[in-house]
Amino acid sequence: MAKTLVIVESPAKAKTIEKFLGKSHYTVKASVGHVRDLPKSKLGVDIENNFEPQYINIRGKGDVIKELKKEAKKSKQVYLATDPDREGEAISWHLAHILDIDEDKNCRIEFNEITKEAIKKAIKNPRNININIVDAQQARRVLDRLLGYQISPILWQKVRKGLSAGRVQSVTTKLICDREKDINAFVPKEYWTIEINAKTEDNKDIVFKFYGKSNEKLELENEEIVNDILKQIENKDLIVEKIESKSRRKAAPKPFTTSMLQQEAANKLSFTTKKTMMIAQELYEGIDIEGEGTVGLISYIRTDSKRISEEAKDRSKEYILDELGNQYYKNASEDKKKGKDSKKVQDAHEAIRPTSVYRTPDSIKSSLSKDQFKLYNLIWRRFVASQMEDSVFDVLNVECKVGDFIFKATGSKMKFDGYTKIYNFTEREDKILPPIEEGDLLNIEEFIPNQHFTQPPARYTEASLVKTLEELGIGRPSTYAPTIATILNRGYVEKQGTSLYPTELGVIVTNILEDNFQKFIDVDFTAQMENELDNIEEGNTDWKCVVAQVYAPLKEAIETAIANVEKVNMDEETDEICELCGSNMVIKYGRFGKFMACKNYPECKNTKPLVNKIGVKCPKCEDGDIILRKSKKGKAFYGCSNYPNCDFVSWSKPTGEVCEDCGSYMVEKVTKTETKSVCSNKECKK
Repeated sequence: MAKTLVIVESPAKAKTIEKFLGKSHYTVKASVGHVRDLPKSKLGVDIENNFEPQYINIRGKGDVIKELKKEAKKSKQVYLATDPDREGEAISWHLAHILDIDEDKNCRIEFNEITKEAIKKAIKNPRNININIVDAQQARRVLDRLLGYQISPILWQKVRKGLSAGRVQSVTTKLICDREKDINAFVPKEYWTIEINAKTEDNKDIVFKFYGKSNEKLELENEEIVNDILKQIENKDLIVEKIESKSRRKAAPKPFTTSMLQQEAANKLSFTTKKTMMIAQELYEGIDIEGEGTVGLISYIRTDSKRISEEAKDRSKEYILDELGNQYYKNASEDKKKGKDSKKVQDAHEAIRPTSVYRTPDSIKSSLSKDQFKLYNLIWRRFVASQMEDSVFDVLNVECKVGDFIFKATGSKMKFDGYTKIYNFTEREDKILPPIEEGDLLNIEEFIPNQHFTQPPARYTEASLVKTLEELGIGRPSTYAPTIATILNRGYVEKQGTSLYPTELGVIVTNILEDNFQKFIDVDFTAQMENELDNIEEGNTDWKCVVAQVYAPLKEAIETAIANVEKVNMDEETDEICELCGSNMVIKYGRFGKFMACKNYPECKNTKPLVNKIGVKCPKCEDGDIILRKSKKGKAFYGCSNYPNCDFVSWSKPTGEVCEDCGSYMVEKVTKTETKSVCSNKECKK
């Protein structure tokens, strides 16, 4: 008897779905991603023929296509079950073309999660291929090809081979370069704080911070102002003027979108965006769970929607009421913060959530790898927390007066833990003020003036970069991780710790693009392109008209750039002498990054690895230089140039200074607000 063929994208997903549908009536096969695309060897877009794409079958997919054709021919029905997004819709459209399926027939099925119920429901509700979604993907693909394939060759000619430009990657690199400019141009501004260490009538300690004068906040800009205030309040009484007690609510978090998942996994688990998406894909496609078999653990992972289905809400309500208690469940009708998203979202599917709230992280821990458990635990807890009550704090604000000046202290104590009972990845301590009443006269122990300087803006991390890209409307959930991976692989950006730095190459390429293709690496232009793609998807705009509007100024800019861009010499002469011929060595860029080569090439072909010295001697052997190295996974660390004779290594950058207290070497510690030297000895508090 003829079976029904279901085609998905990945073999792992095919295995899971075939288990749900049963082999007796269904055959499930995988396309293994795209089967047709634009050719790599040429532009592949017929500009003269209204930008018609020239698709070809992807090299290496011959056997897959042959098998799919064979199965389709003997099947009574073919369902295209690729991912529920633009790329997935386009893959279905290409499959329909290859397999001679009428795209107007109900051949397309989609599901937001890989569970038995979701798959069977999808089979009962097939639809035709949505050509508007396909056209949005085609527009994106053709625009990226036109920009990439026509600008990149200019970089090859003027800088070096192997470089690339792109609609999203070039803007992302520019953001990182612009942040570095802001950091270099930053001028620190002095400011001061004054604290008072005091004791209550019961001899309890309490600290007050300077606020201002007569309810007017004052900025302490220099030491002269501070000394003047200290002189005015010397020998004056500290009197409690006002005590205000109130409750403060902290709203439960929304369930994960793709970008928020990437940000939280980076901040809470130290995962890169690439790692987060790889593990999330595994959880979505299916994990072999003891006692259950293979099952998809989370819903679809590429989404910018915070919507949750009514069924999922009902199950979470049952779980919260049964396991945590009535007081922890937040009635949706009472959620006053509920409202529309500030930006347009593709709301075709839900936020990222567990497929079953009763499949708790601990109950399936033995079936998951360490990293799978960490990410699933984060997703499960975030979803449950999103359906829970807010946490509530009792806040006590105390205002005191010393002469004409006001000092304040604030204490807080958790009154009700709410959602933090489930979603609490950071330790929080109550700050409880001692018993105190209005009119109390407090004993001043000491005045503590402190000088500070404003800090430059922090360099982007993967988490903060994803947040910025989302806020600016650049790219889509599916593009954040591959975009960051691309600019790192191209050598435009490098990671030091968690911070993203532009490389010399990244700055040079960005400058060329800014000077010659300003419009096309402009944040507003890139965000507007995303809006145009949304309009195409909604059927409001013809995709070829959008491409034509972009191509006209691009063509003109390319012609001008070819004529005007000067060749950049990336070779940097060093003081190091070639041991073979005595000439200076120069730094060159190769396929695998920087290296040193003799200036007399090709007469002298001497080369050696580039050593990134940081200008600090090794604190262990005191003879070698500390150099920046990379681990096998690409993480930066610091080691001695005398390795293997000296095995000194440090994840943190040594400063060359020695701790005054214990004699250990000092290292650089970078926080969101400042960069400072700290002792490498964890037992030392310096």
